[in-house]
Amino acid sequence: MAALTVAALAAGLVLAVVHAVAPTGDGDDASGSVGNVTGSTAEPDPTGRLPAVEARDALAARRMPAVPESASRPAPLSNRDSGPPIVLPRATHTGPAGVPTGFPHTLEGAMAQLAAIDQAALESGSLSGARDVIVAWAMPGGPTTTSWSGVRAMSTLLTAAGLSGGGSQQLAIVLTPRMGQFKGSAGPDFVVPCVNFELDVTLLQTARGATADCQRMVWHRDRWMIGPGDEPAQPPSVWPGTDLAIDVGYRELRHG
Repeated sequence: MAALTVAALAAGLVLAVVHAVAPTGDGDDASGSVGNVTGSTAEPDPTGRLPAVEARDALAARRMPAVPESASRPAPLSNRDSGPPIVLPRATHTGPAGVPTGFPHTLEGAMAQLAAIDQAALESGSLSGARDVIVAWAMPGGPTTTSWSGVRAMSTLLTAAGLSGGGSQQLAIVLTPRMGQFKGSAGPDFVVPCVNFELDVTLLQTARGATADCQRMVWHRDRWMIGPGDEPAQPPSVWPGTDLAIDVGYRELRHG
């Protein structure tokens, strides 16, 4: 009975983080089908005439496919090909708050930097760790130590585990980028990449789920950072490699 309780708690922690980072829908539909999305999913500025700030805001706010909560749980893998993989460049050095960086001024570089930011924050296992990351990697006007979804996710996880903000040596979190898609870009210095992660939470036993994140990534001086403005409408959290993950536009990630 104790083992079952621990397993249930670990699974609950995964789901808590999944929904704190990226709410996926209004309900749990066992069919696993993609839900309807209110509003247009077309490119926000097909004429290219919107001012830069408005174009960026429209892109970030554009809704993405809704999926049932069950989509974030492990599920049978697809035999389909998700298309050409997105090849992520490797970091060349470590930046502020221990986040890998040195990624190039490319779409793939922006996605790689976002993945590294999210990994460093969540794998820190503490509120202070997550806050240190966003302080170092958000530009003025961007997410803060109280507003960022990564901090909220850490708070939700630690609360569900009955832990303080400092975490615990018994709690281990591994966040692995598995799939991704580009929501769009507005010029060479602004892109909204979306990363779909496998989330492994261990509290004596291990539970797994999927969670996804989109952010406004802006090229600033010599690196990609999370830019100013509201966080984008979040992408669906779908178990990587499934038919549903392919249906909502995710492609396999590989490291160059």
